[in-house]
Amino acid sequence: MNTKSAVPSVKRPNIVAVGTIVWLGSEVMFFAGLFAIYFTLRAMAPELWAVQTEKHNFTFALINTLILVSSSFACQAGVFAAERNQPHATGRGMRNWGTVEWFYLTFVLGAIFVAGQAWEYATFVSEGITLSSDAYGSAFYMTTGFHGIHVSLGLIAFLLVIGRLYAVKNFTHKEATSAVVVSYYWHFVDIVWIALFIVIYMIK
Repeated sequence: MNTKSAVPSVKRPNIVAVGTIVWLGSEVMFFAGLFAIYFTLRAMAPELWAVQTEKHNFTFALINTLILVSSSFACQAGVFAAERNQPHATGRGMRNWGTVEWFYLTFVLGAIFVAGQAWEYATFVSEGITLSSDAYGSAFYMTTGFHGIHVSLGLIAFLLVIGRLYAVKNFTHKEATSAVVVSYYWHFVDIVWIALFIVIYMIK
């Protein structure tokens, strides 16, 4: 009687997800450098920081931050929908939303955040705070500006994933992986902003 020994299957990590995590690791170093620049310039001109930070609208910045943080919850809800193979809504009400609907909400909240940041920039410019006005202007626009670019790229990524979900006939593991990978990136930019908010708007 011939018997074959069972060969244990090896579950390999998803290459796309691992690659995204590695790339986000390099992004952590990038933003760490921006934080280092901010703190260095602040240490060199504490009096300037004391004057310029008083011009912040803390309430507005807090509301804008809460909008971005809430977008992370919407994004994760979309991931949960993808994990249960539900790309589209199965009925009325948010409880029945699929990945597409949750990602649409994430996009809208993220776009509101970017618009709020643009409004804050316009306010600062009207008060004479520009990228080249002084050390504080350089530090503020450089840190928040690069973050804003990352958020905008994330919004584009959501549109690409949504478009893909509309284009495919069958929802497969590839589509679910795309949703998960985009969520990694979005949670990352949210965490970075929370750190920026604490450093720029709260630490005196």
